[in-house]
Amino acid sequence: MKNFDRNALAQVLRDGIAEMQLEVSPSQQEQLLDYLALMFKWNSVYNLTSLRDPMQMVTHHLLDSLAAVPAFAGANNVLDVGAGGGLPGIVLAVVRPDMKVSMIDTVHKKTAFLTQVKAQLGLANVSVYTMKVQELEVSDKFDVITSRAFADLSDFVEWSAHLLAEQGRYIALKGVAPEDERQRLPAEWKVTKVEPLQVPRLGAERHLVFIQRVTS
Repeated sequence: MKNFDRNALAQVLRDGIAEMQLEVSPSQQEQLLDYLALMFKWNSVYNLTSLRDPMQMVTHHLLDSLAAVPAFAGANNVLDVGAGGGLPGIVLAVVRPDMKVSMIDTVHKKTAFLTQVKAQLGLANVSVYTMKVQELEVSDKFDVITSRAFADLSDFVEWSAHLLAEQGRYIALKGVAPEDERQRLPAEWKVTKVEPLQVPRLGAERHLVFIQRVTS
């Protein structure tokens, strides 16, 4: 297992944030590194991510999720479906303390980890659910529902549509822009935009897929 060199990781995180011209305060950067340290520690037992190198975790997890943050401007109440180890949910919660972030996953080990992260990072704006998204009921519907490498777009939308506010939208974090998945969307949904992301030091395609309900 690679060593967790916090100073080196902090430098890569700082450089990436500067390159993407994001506003992330020094204290928020420290929180992100605390989160990474927890993921690194828990990963050996809980298998939260296939990555074992902390430096790869910075680029493939933290910077990857941070690249999507500007797309959530104006969002107040967000649900991260199939949250796993907390990407992008925990990252969003750290850099947008004004925003409510709920995370849901069926795997109890993963939600136990998320609950631990919430406690240790003092994230008062986070809620964690252990269940299928189809079974979740909330009184305050979400203005954005997001996922990262979770499921086919049509499944993602169908399983969680009951949780989306009337004028809400989906933001799916994907690798390649999936044309076949877009074709399979139910008729009442449409892809309004596909936005390529540039993630520093990550030599792979990343896209955001925006989906909204078709208004008649």
